[in-house]
Formats: sequence, C-alpha cells, structure tokens
Amino acid sequence: MSSDIRREMANLAEEIRDHQYRYYVLDKPIISDAEFDELWKKLVKLENKNPELRDPHSPTFDVGGGFSTHFEQFDHREKMMSLDNAFGDDELDAWFERVAKETQTNTWLCEVKVDGLAINLLYEKGRLVRALTRGNGTTGEDVTVNVKTIKSVPHELKGAFPAMVEIRGEVFFPIDKFNELNDALEESGKGVFANPRNAAAGSLRQKDPRVTATRPLSMVVHGIGASEGFATETQSSAYEAMKSWGLPTSTRYKVAKTHAEVKEFIAYYLEHRHDVEHEIDGVVIKVNERNQQKLLGFTSRAPKWAIAYKYPPEEVTTKLLDIRVSVGRTGRVTPFGFMEPVRVAGSTVTNATLHNIEEVQRKGVLIGDVVVLRKAGDVIPEILGPVIEKRTGAERSFVMPTNCPECGTTLKAISEGDVDIRCPNARSCPAQLRERIYYIGSRAALDIDVLGYEATNALLADGLIEDEADLFGLSLQELGKSSFFLKKDGTLAANAEKLVVALEQAKSRPLWRVIVALSIRHVGPTAAQALANYFGSIDAISRATIEELSTIDGVGNVIAESIHEWFGEKWHRNIIEKWSKNGVVMEAVAVKSKPQTLAGLTLVVTGSLVNFTRDGASEAITERGGKAASSVSKKTDYVVVGEAPGSKAAKAEELGVRIIDEAAFISLLENGPK
Repeated sequence: MSSDIRREMANLAEEIRDHQYRYYVLDKPIISDAEFDELWKKLVKLENKNPELRDPHSPTFDVGGGFSTHFEQFDHREKMMSLDNAFGDDELDAWFERVAKETQTNTWLCEVKVDGLAINLLYEKGRLVRALTRGNGTTGEDVTVNVKTIKSVPHELKGAFPAMVEIRGEVFFPIDKFNELNDALEESGKGVFANPRNAAAGSLRQKDPRVTATRPLSMVVHGIGASEGFATETQSSAYEAMKSWGLPTSTRYKVAKTHAEVKEFIAYYLEHRHDVEHEIDGVVIKVNERNQQKLLGFTSRAPKWAIAYKYPPEEVTTKLLDIRVSVGRTGRVTPFGFMEPVRVAGSTVTNATLHNIEEVQRKGVLIGDVVVLRKAGDVIPEILGPVIEKRTGAERSFVMPTNCPECGTTLKAISEGDVDIRCPNARSCPAQLRERIYYIGSRAALDIDVLGYEATNALLADGLIEDEADLFGLSLQELGKSSFFLKKDGTLAANAEKLVVALEQAKSRPLWRVIVALSIRHVGPTAAQALANYFGSIDAISRATIEELSTIDGVGNVIAESIHEWFGEKWHRNIIEKWSKNGVVMEAVAVKSKPQTLAGLTLVVTGSLVNFTRDGASEAITERGGKAASSVSKKTDYVVVGEAPGSKAAKAEELGVRIIDEAAFISLLENGPK
C-alpha cells in the first residue's frame, strides 16, 4: 500500500515540476492555475498524511519553479518566499483563526495581487546594483541591465534611504499595450505572447536590452527583503517609506481594521479586476504589525503572516469545433478541444486539454457544442462542460482514434485497466521522437541551451539526426546542413556554436540527469537519483533484475518493470552505446570523487540554509555516501537546522536525535562525524 502511495506522490511531484518549468522558465503553461492548484493541494494532502514518505526533493519544499539559463545567477540576500493560497471565505477564515491563536493582530494590509514577474532590486548606498528574478527563491537570474530600461524603476533612491536594501515587486506589461505589441509581432511574422504576464517575462528576458527598452514594462513594489539600518513598526509604513524613496508603489492597498473590511476589499476588486492597468488574480492579505509578523514566522516556503486570496477562475462560452489528439514523449495520446477563438482573462484561446477519453465522457461534451471555459489568470483554460440548452441536434460524439495521427500505428492501452492509450511506436513516431529530444534539452533533464522545439524540429526535418542516439555526435559541420543554423549569407549562425558547446557541457551532467533524459516511463528525478545512488552506473542498472530494482527506496514494482522493459529494447541500448561513445558520462563520477564521509548516515534537512538549496543539500549528502531523508525517526543520525525549521526540529528533540546547524553540517560533509 505504501509503495502505491509513494508512487502516486512521486508521479504528482514530477508532474508539478514539469508544469513549474513550463510556467516559470518557458512561460508556456499547458494547464490552468486552478488545475495546478488542485495538483499541489493533492500532493500536500498526501504528504501531510504520509510524512514518512515525503521526498526531500518534493516541490512543496521549494519556492517558484526554477530559472532559465540565459542569464548569470546570483543568490538573494534574503530568501524570496512564495505565498500560501486561500480559495474562498472558508479558507480565509481558517487562516484568520490560525493567526489569532498566536498573535494579537489589530490591523491587516490588503493589496491587489499583481500577475507579473517577481523581481528583487538590490540597492546599495541608494544605487541600484542588481536586479534578480525570483528563481527558486534562493537564487535568481541577473536581469539588471534590462530592468534599468524600465522607466518606473529608479536607478538611485531619494531621501533618507538605508545603506542596503532589497526591494521586492512585480514587473508587468500594461494591458492596454499588450494587444499593440502582439499586433506588431504578428505583422512582422514573429510569435505572439499568450498574455500580459508572458509578455512581461519575455520582454525582461531579452538578451538585447535595447529590445526590452522598446517594451512598455512597468513595476509595482510591495515588500522589503534584507536591509541595513531600516526598521518599521508596520507593513504600511514600509510602503510609505518606499514611496518616499521614489519607488513605484501601488495605490491599490488598504489597511483594514476588521475581517469584514478585508472581505469588502476582496469583493471590490473582484468586481473591478478589469479596471486595473495590469492583470490581477486576487488579493494579498498581510498582518500589518511587524512584531506580530515575527511571532508568526515562516514555513519552508511561505510566511505565516500573509496569504493570497485567489479569485475564482473566469468563465466564458465558445463553440467546440473539434476534438483532436496530441501524442507525448512516452506515447500518451491526449484529446484536446479545438474551439472558436475566444478572449478570456486577457488572452485569446483556441485549445484546451481534455486529458483522456473518460474525461471527455464525464464532461459530456460533443463536437459542435457551445462549451463553458474557465481560465484562472494567464494560462490555457479547461472545458467545464456543454451548454445543453444551446444544442441544435447537429452535434456529434468524439471517437477516440484507433491509429496514431502522426505515424498511423494502432493505438493501445499499455496495461489492463489503463485509462490512457498510447502509440506503441516509440522508436520512430515523429511526435514521440520530437517530444523526447526536446525533453532531453529541458532543465528537468540535461539542460541543453538552444535545444528547444524549433531546433529539435530542424534537426529531425533536415535529417541531421535519426533519433536521440545521434544527438551527441553532432558537429558544426553537420549543423551547417540545416538552414536553421545558418545566417542569410550561408555562414554558420551563433546558435550552431552554442548548441555544440551546450551538448559538450551536457555530457558531464550527473548520472541521475542522464537517466531522466532517457524518458523511461515513470522514471522522474526522484527515482533517477535513487537509481544513480544505488547502482552508480547505467551498465549496473541495465543488468539489474526487477527484484533488485523494486527493493530500492523510491523505485518499487511499477517503475522497476518499466526500467527492465526499457533496457530490453535493442534500440534503447543503442542510445546508451552511442551516447557513451560520444563522451556522455554514464557513471556517478561525482559520487566517487567525493570522500564518503557520511557513509551509512541518515540526515534530515529542515529550514532554509544560506549556502545550500534544498536539492543542493540533498545532493551534498548523497555524494558523500549518506541518505537524505524527508522525515525524522529514531533511525535519523542528524537533523540539519536552518532558518525557520518547523516541526522536524521539535521531533528531533523529542526523539533525542542530534541537531546541528549549517556550519556543523559543512564540517560534517568535509570531515565526517567526530
């Protein structure tokens, strides 16, 4: 039973990470905010019920969704936290009750929640020295040059400012300018942005700041991170201070004295959400008194003294013209609705996923129906169901295809009772091949810059590679055979050299990333790390029996069978052989190069560390032969405690487990136990 729950949690975590990557890095989400929130709540619920099964790499430990690779990365002086969400009055009231148990709060600061790109501005001696995206909360991308092109962001502060201060805020694209930009992009034959948030992110991540400067970006600041020589008694007085320094503060906030006033503010902007110059997706409520904030503290990812009240998704109607299917990297065939274009929540939508045939039947939608769409914020909406009273009798049922739309292979369920059907032509189905190669380049796998969808399509269409096995044998000479990698004058473009360099760098990625890149069904980062740590090489994994594989913590029977089946295919082994021949490291070199100072020890990390991200601390432990556990038990040898450690520290004290700080942890990594 526990293995089933563990597998469900691992699958949810992998799915969430994928969606975070698409949202935060690619700026191309494929599900709605509401769907993502449901996945998140489901994972949190399972983790709370089964704390002993919680993966130390779970996305619920992290903030944000990572970052792109185009910009240099720096750490924030103080961690940028996310916010917990409330999706209705009941959840808001529950938060009020939790706060009341620990504080004597008198007032609340309410502000509209700007749907933009989170930015941290670092001012030293009044001068803007660095602007970072949120990234993973600890480390962000340096976009200073581009941020300095935003007119509302001062390069120097005014008045009596602190010696050092981090200013947190949101960069946004004004709604009234959004359509103008898209019209201009479309006219010039370039891709358009799905919505203002994506436009803001895309504009700020331009490699040429001159392009950013042409975009009418703006910013609203709403918080202070690290600072020197600055303190206030209330959140609202901090806002007044930021305004006096010349920073762009919002006028759309209010200090409320009662819960009723908070709800009045929420109701007002729900009604007037489209009257604001930028997109909003809710209201943020903060305990106004700073001393009460300190009493409440933080969880690993969010302050306990603040919450985001998320507005319900917006709903519109449109006509469902057709139901089509797409094929993913593991062959999964997913139906999606193709609709008459409709504008909802600031963007025009034509597609929405329907997940599987059971979902189509459950929702009762027919081709030709007028359907209700729901969209929260800035992502592709979901089809809620049909408007029955508008049926004419001309509607027809969707019939799931029996053959793959890309390669013609007969579709089938992989296992008995499987809701999903798949294309079994994994080797040569164009859709699967395209998706697998693109996934290899993603941050979730080998993080190969330039290897996006366009580059992937060019490599395949121009015959530079037959499948993923050929990827690491590419040379500049080969790339010169594709117009995608050439300038107009026929000479090699910069993207060709960048791809070759990125491929070379990817060859030495950790073993677990190589395993992820192979697109073995059910094998995500958690299982891949467990496999890499246990076996130490691809060769050892390939020779392992199902029984050996299934006994590994984090793997289990289903994943074990999938791994064994994958290595049973000759063409899969050919991928391994070619990658190895072309220099891809197939052994856990990093593990072997580090002294095994933690051999046989189990460690739990809780709270925020200064020198390590959550993943970084876990990797440091496993590289030195230790086990990074997610929960404290009598078998735990050490609990590493950082800032805002939570209940695990208390559990360690209760069980008599040794508690160490970050400095002692670093010493333990280097020297082992004394």
